[in-house]
Amino acid sequence: MEYRDYYKILGVPRSASADEVKRAYRKLARKFHPDVSKEKNAEARFKEVAEAYEVLRDGEKRAAYDQLGSGYVGGQQFRPPPDFGGATFRTRGGGGAADSGFSDFFSSLFGDAAFGAAGPAGGMGGAPRGRGEDRRARLELSIEEAYAGTSREVRLQQQEAGPDGRPLSRERTLRVQVPAGVTAGQVIRLAGQGSPGPAGAGDLLFEVVIDPGPHYSLEGRDVTRDLALAPWEAALGATVSAPTLGGAVELRVPAGARTGQKMRLRGRGLPGDPPGDQYVVLKIVLPPSDTPRARELWEAMALELPFDPRAEDSG
Repeated sequence: MEYRDYYKILGVPRSASADEVKRAYRKLARKFHPDVSKEKNAEARFKEVAEAYEVLRDGEKRAAYDQLGSGYVGGQQFRPPPDFGGATFRTRGGGGAADSGFSDFFSSLFGDAAFGAAGPAGGMGGAPRGRGEDRRARLELSIEEAYAGTSREVRLQQQEAGPDGRPLSRERTLRVQVPAGVTAGQVIRLAGQGSPGPAGAGDLLFEVVIDPGPHYSLEGRDVTRDLALAPWEAALGATVSAPTLGGAVELRVPAGARTGQKMRLRGRGLPGDPPGDQYVVLKIVLPPSDTPRARELWEAMALELPFDPRAEDSG
């Protein structure tokens, strides 16, 4: 295969900064873009320029390419050294040089790393080619934050090329606006905050994870929590205060309520169109019998009430 001098293709010195590489690429990409260029062999030149930029814009690829040294000439027959360290740059979705539009030279150095599944920069039709990759992260919320919405500040580590073209780690701080009623698994997209690319940066995708906490369980927009009742409230019926994510509401418990009975508070789950519901699971809690008077009352009930809790199990 033929050696490709990426610096010569972009017309920059080997000492060029990342900004100089970017400016050179943009100038040549405009000149040779197949949609507008009248230059001879514009499409081939455009692919050449895109390939050169893909290597020199990326600190790791550029460092690996520079390992080859400056003794080669463009068009010279070339075989990668056995100890070349650049063959691990692979990305999901790439189909090799044949699918990406890159040369065999590129493929021999960097495997099928290109622009994900999109191919080289500036392609026509579908998603913009040369767009940077999307990045994904988890955004963990409490159920209260999911209900009311919130604004969350997140810090991300990003790899980018430094002034000398070498990889540099930089911390970014972003503010994520979380809408009220967001659900588990929902994705919040920050456009243009992903990895940079020749045709613009990709997106940053936050997958929502909701911690329901100790009191609630969550399914979609519906929430469930237990509600404790005294025996006399369950037996006689009562109006009690029931906690919800939007504040306490009055709940009418019918006489003869039983443990495990489920009641619905319509529209009291996570907001949405339509909103979810809250299900209240009744739980009868016995008062302690730790005083003489308490024992006396329990003994009186035992004598006066003809009640067999196991009657349904007999026979």
